[in-house]
Amino acid sequence: MRIRAVVAVAALALAAMAAAACGSGRGLFRQYEYEEEIYLSLDGTATMYVNSSIAALNALRGTSFDASPIARIDRQRVREYFSSPNTHVTGFSTSRRSNRQFVHVRMDVDDVRRLPETMPFSWSRYEFKRDGNLFIYRQTIGAAAAGKRDAGPAGWNGRETVAFRLHLPSKVAYHNTGRGVGRGNILVWEQPLTDRLRGVPLTLDARMETQSILFRTLYLFGLTFVAVAFTFALVIWWVLRKGAKTAEG
Repeated sequence: MRIRAVVAVAALALAAMAAAACGSGRGLFRQYEYEEEIYLSLDGTATMYVNSSIAALNALRGTSFDASPIARIDRQRVREYFSSPNTHVTGFSTSRRSNRQFVHVRMDVDDVRRLPETMPFSWSRYEFKRDGNLFIYRQTIGAAAAGKRDAGPAGWNGRETVAFRLHLPSKVAYHNTGRGVGRGNILVWEQPLTDRLRGVPLTLDARMETQSILFRTLYLFGLTFVAVAFTFALVIWWVLRKGAKTAEG
C-alpha cells in the first residue's frame, strides 16, 4: 500500500503538471476529452483515475451535471457518482480547458473485475486472470449511455479524443494498442470522441508476466547486496590472514 501511495502522489504531480501545461497552451501531454487510467496490481486491485470534461461525462455516461463553463461543480454529487462498495474516491480536483470544465477523480479499486457494478464503468466488461505463465487483462468497452450525443454547448470541433491508459506491474508480453509500450509499462488505447459517442466497440487486450517488476528489482538488489557483502567479507578475511602470516614471520 505504501508503494501504491507513492505512485498515486507521482500521478497527481503529473496531473498537475499536465493541467499547468494545458492552461499555458504548451503541450507536454496529449489533451483528452475523456480518459480512464488504471494502475493495476497482480492481485486485481488497482488505483484508477478518470479525467473528463463535464460535457463528455454527460454525453458518454448519461449523467446530468451542469456543463455550463460558469456553473459551480457539485463535488459531492460527482464523488457519489463514482463511489461504490468496490470503488473508493480518495482524490478529486477540477480544471478548465477550451472553455469547458473538467473533473479529475482518483479511486482505489478493490477488484477490477467488479468495475461494471459501478455505473460509470458499466459500459465495460473486465477480465483479469492467470493463464499459465501469464496474466491476461481484457476490457471490452461497449456503447455509450443513451441520451444527448451532440456537442451542444461544449463547443466540440470533431477532433476530440478519448483514451484508456493501463499501467502494468510486470513485463508486457502482448498488447493490441498498435503502438509501443510506454516507459513505465504504460499502454494507451485511443479513440475519437465521435466514435465513442456512437458506441464503436473498443477492446483492450494485454498479457503480462506473473512476476512483478518491483519484486524482480528487489530480488536483483538482494542478490547484489549478498554478492557485495560476500566480497567485503572475503577481503576482510584475506587482510586478517595476511596480517597473521606477517606476525608469525
